[in-house]
Amino acid sequence: MKIFYGWRMVAAGCGLQFLQAGLLHQGFGAYLAVLSDERGWSKTALSGAAALQPMEAAVLGPVLGWLMDRFGPQGMIRIGIVLFGLGFMLLSQIDSLAGFYAAFVVVALGSSLAGFFPLNVALIHWFEKKRARALSALSLGLGLGGLFVPVVAWSLHSFGWRATAFVSGALVIVLGFPLARVFRRRPEDYGETVDGLPPAPPPEPGAAAGAAPPARREFSAREALATPAFWLLSLGHGFALLVVFAVNVHAISHMKEGLGYTLQQAALVITLVTLSQLGGIMLGWWLGDRYEKRFVAAGCMLSHAAGLLMLTYATGAGMLVAFAVLHGVAWGVRGPFMQAIRADYFGRRAIGMILGLSSLIIVIGQIGGPLIAGLLADLTGSYRAGFTVIAVVAGLGSLFFLLARRPQ
Repeated sequence: MKIFYGWRMVAAGCGLQFLQAGLLHQGFGAYLAVLSDERGWSKTALSGAAALQPMEAAVLGPVLGWLMDRFGPQGMIRIGIVLFGLGFMLLSQIDSLAGFYAAFVVVALGSSLAGFFPLNVALIHWFEKKRARALSALSLGLGLGGLFVPVVAWSLHSFGWRATAFVSGALVIVLGFPLARVFRRRPEDYGETVDGLPPAPPPEPGAAAGAAPPARREFSAREALATPAFWLLSLGHGFALLVVFAVNVHAISHMKEGLGYTLQQAALVITLVTLSQLGGIMLGWWLGDRYEKRFVAAGCMLSHAAGLLMLTYATGAGMLVAFAVLHGVAWGVRGPFMQAIRADYFGRRAIGMILGLSSLIIVIGQIGGPLIAGLLADLTGSYRAGFTVIAVVAGLGSLFFLLARRPQ
């Protein structure tokens, strides 16, 4: 039996997400803890580097979206993987905070070109009825990458951050470039159909014109911007990422400095977050095409908020486990829905540009989460104030999803 090529792209994208999650998105917190101790750089300064990737993605988003709608994402993904690997190699050679930022500009650019945004756009063009399942399967790479964080922490402790960064860059290029070559533009260009389903039979002679199902409306970027749903989904997504990025960057430092755990013990808690995220992804696989995505997303926002409060005020291992489960499951379920619900609402016609424009709004959460937590930690000597503010704001953000109805 022939396997639909779209599922091969899902598998390749899963591998690319694994590399980015393990080495950058979830692994960056381990680098932050080590560099803060060794170099004496402030948490605010290091958090600024974490903001580079979403800032670049937001600034470039509309341009990248237009390019992907016009030419497809496959070439962009290949270039991004090379830059991502080279950025880590540059990171291994730095000796100053300015050099650290310069290396992260390259890392961030590569991550933007080969990351979540272009991979999702690529798969949206290949799936419709099974879109939520495909994007959930893609997110398995993000979850599995989190399982790699203890390995990164062990390598940082055993071999140092320079060797770890250089080897990480080499692995990205050697393993990632063949995966990037799997991606193609649209199924119609290769004699395939969306979802791999057989084409619809022509109407019977003499059949009533109204017998065929109505065509789904395809929005232009301008038309999508005119709908309340575009803005509400973007704001809800951004508020969720306040928690996700704050946890990715600062959770290990909070557990190490505020709660008294070792780097390795804190990395194990992040591993439990990842296992919970994987469970959430599988739950999302089942929920995605059965229930109203906006209601599920709203529930996930409340779970994000509750989990972060558990981490903030943890007095023992039980509360850390509760944090890992609540946050991880919410992340796993909600993450793939963010792009799937936009594609459901606005169609495939200009989805690259629509997602690119959305990035200009969601970047508020990507940048704000780490910076708020880092700045208040430097000012107060603890992460409690920053994490509490972020948790309350994220909980209130559930209202955006509840109000985001499908455009008529």
